[in-house]
This record gives sequence, C-alpha cells and structure tokens, in this order.
Amino acid sequence: MTAPPPKGQRTISRDEAPRPEDAGRLPAKGRGTVWAIEHRYSRQMGESCDDGWGTLDQEAAEERLGPETTVIEERVKSILSKNDSPDLSFDLSINPYRGCEHGCIYCFARPTHSYLGLSPGLDFETKIIAKVNAAERLREQLAARSYRPSPINIGSATDAYQPVERKLGITRAVIQVLAECAHPFSLVTKSSGVERDLDLVAPMGERGLAAVYVSVTSLDPALARILEPRAAAPHRRIRTIEALARAGVPVGVSVSPIIPFINEPEIERILESAAGAGASSAFGIVLRLPWEVNPLFQRWLDQHFPHRAARVMARIRDMRGGKDYDSTFSTRMRGEGVWAQLIAQRLAKAKRRFGLDDDRRQLDVSQFMKPLASSRVGQGDLFG
Repeated sequence: MTAPPPKGQRTISRDEAPRPEDAGRLPAKGRGTVWAIEHRYSRQMGESCDDGWGTLDQEAAEERLGPETTVIEERVKSILSKNDSPDLSFDLSINPYRGCEHGCIYCFARPTHSYLGLSPGLDFETKIIAKVNAAERLREQLAARSYRPSPINIGSATDAYQPVERKLGITRAVIQVLAECAHPFSLVTKSSGVERDLDLVAPMGERGLAAVYVSVTSLDPALARILEPRAAAPHRRIRTIEALARAGVPVGVSVSPIIPFINEPEIERILESAAGAGASSAFGIVLRLPWEVNPLFQRWLDQHFPHRAARVMARIRDMRGGKDYDSTFSTRMRGEGVWAQLIAQRLAKAKRRFGLDDDRRQLDVSQFMKPLASSRVGQGDLFG
C-alpha cells in the first residue's frame, strides 16, 4: 500500500506525474516546468515585445520555439477577492487571469489550476483563463451601496501583465475603472508591460492612489531564464523601476521568493540595483512550496542544480520546522528559525543601507467616488 501524503498535501495523480522515461528530459524551451509531454508543442510566433530578451529582433523571433498558449474566456460573477490572511497588507485583490505564461517554477498559485481540472504543471503555463468581464464586474461592485473603499491589490496571485495582456487589455480596463472613480490600488508585476499603462498609473501615483512593486528575483539572466522563463529579463525590470519612478509612481522592489543558495546570495545586489533605479521600498518572501509546487520545484532543482538540490531543500526544511512547507499564518511568508532570522536581518540592513526602508505606501481612500453602475448610461437613466 502506498504511504499517505504528508498532512496538508495530496498525492500527485498519474496524469500529473512524469513517466519514468521522461525523468531525464530537459525542460521545454520557453516554459518553466520539466514535466513535458512529447508532441504537445508547436512553433508559436508570439507578439513581439520589449521584454529584454531580444524578442523584437526578427532573427531571434524566428528561432523562438515554445509551447502554444490557449486562452479560455471566462465571464465571472465577481472580481474582488477578500483576503483573510493577516500576513498580507491588503484586504481586497483582483487577478484578471488564472494561470500564468511566465512559467515561474516556484509560483504558489499553480495548485489553483487543480480546482479547474487542469494540471498545476504545464497546463498552468499554457491554459490561461481570462476574466474578460473583469472591468464590468468591478464597476458593479464598486457602485454597490454596501461597498466601502479599501486599497485593492492587482496581481497578487498571477501576473496581471503576463504576455496575453498585451492583446486582451483586461488589466488596463480594470485600471481605467479605478482611475475613473479615484480608487486606490497597488500592483505587483515582473513584466515591463505596466509601462504601457503609465498614462493611467502615473496620474494616480501622483495623487497617492497607486503604487507599483516590481518583482526582481535575480540579476543573473541565466538563472532568470530557467527560473522565470517568460518573464521580462532582469535588466528590463530594473528599467521598468526607473520608468515608473521617473513618471512619479511610488515604486518598490520585491525580492521574492528568496531561495536558499539559488538567489539568496543576491539579496543585497538586487536591492542596491533597485534603489539606484529609483525604488523607495522593498520586501522579500521566502520560498513557499504548497501542494503540487513542491514536487515541481524539486524536479526543477534536480534538473538544473543537481549538486546543490539536497542542500537547498535541507535549508528550506530548517526554515519550515523540518517540513517542506508550513502554511501557518505569520510564519509562512518569512519562515522560522535561525536561517529565517538571518535572511530577515540581511533584508533589514540592506534596506536601511540603500534607502529602501520606506514602508509600503499608504494609499488615499478619501478621494473615492462611486462609479455609475454601467458605463453605458442613457438619458433616461441620467434624468430618471
């Protein structure tokens, strides 16, 4: 009889697990997981963008080979999610997409694809659920009599500026609604795509209504390419911080997740680079390995860092009370024990040294004006 999984985790299904003959296969180009299935990919010419990887170069674009992305449209009943975790600084969040093309191997949101009957592995990166009526639902919820303004975080689970946003513009439509009614919001991204919407974000930032946090996990392009294969290159993210700061948007840097012996040695260098680009605050979260993220990440370690994998996992367990993951509030974001304390001390000292000890920006809720329930209002509705 197979041993039961650890408490709080479930057994990986046969469909999700790699076949023995696939165990040594290299990751598919352009995706994060190593759990690849033959004949599943086709040449896909995506839309060119300035992501720092040279995709604007015709020659590079012609050589690009990657798995095809399928976008599944969803019309949601509600778009605002309430946060019940004391570890987070916001009460409400919006995630315009389920799944993420960036393919970050460590993404804690991967298990949510299981709820949809999809794989937290490759399906999470290739089958993207787009909430096409997000702006419409947001307008309705903000217009409700019972609604009281509270800063909204955009992209807390999956990146609101992942590649499909260039074409769909769902995130931009959401920000347009927030701008219309002067509703405060914060945004977390590892994409340069946010620069497209500076015409909306910059004026709100100047009014104390918006703040952006750019995730910079590593300055090493070789590491970034295998850790976050479809996200913007590290130097491009630093340029994004620069562009946001120059436009007057309060901008912070997220060094998350911090992975022992992988990107952890870079903490100080990342904060110094971000500060030089204009960031005014910073924070970091240690690696989390809930549910299916754990086996996916460990397979990734074995593929890319075979001589370091055991050491990495040993340190992670040191910070998780001997377990691969502990979901306890107050410690799940930072870990516990000596090593977690050392990381926290390094972060705090580096923030002070580089002038990044400004707390997360307090956003102004007093300017909020309820929007009309619908953007399509006729004369009869106005004079009614």
